[in-house]
Amino acid sequence: MQYRKDRNNRELSMLGFGCMRFQKKGGGIDIAETEKQIMEAYHAGVNYFDTAYVYSGSEAAVGEIFERNGIREKISIATKLPQYLIGSRAAVDRFFNEELSRLRTTYVDYYLMHHLTDVAMWEKLKAVGILDWIREKKESGQIRNIGFSYHGNTDNFIRILNDYDWDICQIQYNYMDDVSQAGREGLLAAAAKGIPVVIMEPLRGGKLVNIPEEARNIMKESGHDWTPAEWAFRWLYDQPEVTVVLSGMNSLEMVRENCRTASEAGAGCLDAADQATLKKVVQKIRAREKVGCTGCRYCMPCPQGVDIPGIFRCYNDMFIESKTQGRFQFAQTVGLTREPAFADQCVECGKCEMHCPQQIPIRQKLKEADKALRPLPYRIGINAVRKFMFRKVKTK
Repeated sequence: MQYRKDRNNRELSMLGFGCMRFQKKGGGIDIAETEKQIMEAYHAGVNYFDTAYVYSGSEAAVGEIFERNGIREKISIATKLPQYLIGSRAAVDRFFNEELSRLRTTYVDYYLMHHLTDVAMWEKLKAVGILDWIREKKESGQIRNIGFSYHGNTDNFIRILNDYDWDICQIQYNYMDDVSQAGREGLLAAAAKGIPVVIMEPLRGGKLVNIPEEARNIMKESGHDWTPAEWAFRWLYDQPEVTVVLSGMNSLEMVRENCRTASEAGAGCLDAADQATLKKVVQKIRAREKVGCTGCRYCMPCPQGVDIPGIFRCYNDMFIESKTQGRFQFAQTVGLTREPAFADQCVECGKCEMHCPQQIPIRQKLKEADKALRPLPYRIGINAVRKFMFRKVKTK
């Protein structure tokens, strides 16, 4: 494992464990499998683990695993304040204390203001006294480093970056999103201030793994035997301004491959030919994708029960893979759930668009997706199967 340093000269593994997408079992986190994966990563040198208050069950799971294995002092925990739920100074304390309890710790190594999208959100936190609160927590040692995670445009990112003496920041960044959100301009701005940058969505919610066949062939023609995921990680590790790259790993195979890549790749690992290969790949992917949704689920829950990311994933699958595959996945994952989750349930309240990091015109795209995924024959078929599957069963 290779490492890069934070502002206090502490070494952080270039690969960080993103704890939002743990393996599930029986409606909850599969603790046994998650523990195997976390400990595999730990023994391979991963020392940065990223979670958040709103990642269902995540903080409690990592707290239990770290305590049971006695590694709390040997790793760094990053978690986040759900700033969108904050209305008072007392609420900040309440959420933070609950997080400490879940994590079974007395301090947090990196505490981030979660999901800032514009300066107004940061100003709201300042209005309830967050600056004094941060100072007190840092002085007490309960917070070692303070930062923010960001989804929004470049201008607002730089304004927030310059408004406070941050210790760390977290942005979405990958070879498909190099000019959107904070983008490369934001990355370089943070690096110029000496602020470590943690990368989320390096694989764009898995979309840079399941790329179109023609894009995959371009990678093969390069002469490298790298997987699509390895290409994406190498693109990031090639940039010295990147400190940690998070991966939402949920299998041992994924952990092993990503740890190997983080041990081999580094600044300068891609040459001009490799960069040209990725530009061709981007062109192929963009030519087919219909909605730039990463599946982050910040648009959820929808008040009307619409499965927004699920619908968009299937819509994109129609064009990245095939119409049949996209519609099949839709029937399985959206159409045949007990609680209806169809796009035509949308009442266009706009709540989802207020929270979308990608600034997708969700209401418009839902209509397009529904028309493509549910032409009349499929609509009739899904309704018929639903009636059969969820029919009332007589009991004596």
